[in-house]
Amino acid sequence: MDKKTIDAVLKKIQGAESAAGNPRTKAIVNRIVQDLFYTIEELDVQPEEFWAAVNYLTEAGQSNEYGLIAAGLGFEHFLDLRMDEAEARAGVVGGTPRTIEGPLYVAGAPETLGEARLDHDGEPGEVLFMQGQVLADNGKPLAGALVEVWHANHLGQYSYFDKSQRDFNLRRSIRTDAQGRYRFRSVMPIGYSVPPGGATEKILKQLGRHGTRPAHIHFFVSAPGHRKLTTQINIDGDPYLWDDFAFATREGLVPKLVRITDPAALDAHQVQAPFASIDFNFTLHAEQQALPHADIARPRASA
Repeated sequence: MDKKTIDAVLKKIQGAESAAGNPRTKAIVNRIVQDLFYTIEELDVQPEEFWAAVNYLTEAGQSNEYGLIAAGLGFEHFLDLRMDEAEARAGVVGGTPRTIEGPLYVAGAPETLGEARLDHDGEPGEVLFMQGQVLADNGKPLAGALVEVWHANHLGQYSYFDKSQRDFNLRRSIRTDAQGRYRFRSVMPIGYSVPPGGATEKILKQLGRHGTRPAHIHFFVSAPGHRKLTTQINIDGDPYLWDDFAFATREGLVPKLVRITDPAALDAHQVQAPFASIDFNFTLHAEQQALPHADIARPRASA
């Protein structure tokens, strides 16, 4: 079919919109339908291929993998880059880079002041201490900022979604002290891959790609009058550090990892064996009314 004929079909479909509806929804859906019609024609998509795609999308919804697919196809990273661009146009530059949230946050993690322990006695894995400050973009510490942190266990699994773990295991909310400081004890996370045989792995294999993430730790960092930061740090030395299937690794988010062996430091941290330590400061930008919301409204798990 030539483009003129396709456009006539599209006009007929859009002509069925007799009610007012939602103008924004109309604009977006009609554009997507138009682009898909063009794609079907230009790539000669066959009916069998079309219905295979419909079935794939149905299965992906049933397995609740759209969050992983959005990350794996680069959509979530693209949204971050658009937000970076909007801030840059307004003169908001520097600070801690944002990166993807992913689909595994759970609201309601216990809140503590200044420091927290994320793991529990007997949790497998190397002990990790991470500490630093939350700062304003003028360098001043932000007392009372909220640092929400979550990460996977030694098997690459997240509590709540992995029912074998305790509630809020490896998840906490830490309110910074008067000097803007936070600190937590946990265990070293590992990288993980998308569910084997699942919808995300299926599409990635078709694209000739892997579905593995490097070891990382997620954060929401917020403070009154400042733009909420969604970010994560990656564990230096991971073989997938710069080959993340979700495109989340960014310069400035790979802090130095130090192994602590000094007996006095072990005593001070009340541990018996050498441990890993990461120092990392978060810098938040002041809020500006003209900028898009940095606190993104989206469906999330809650416990």
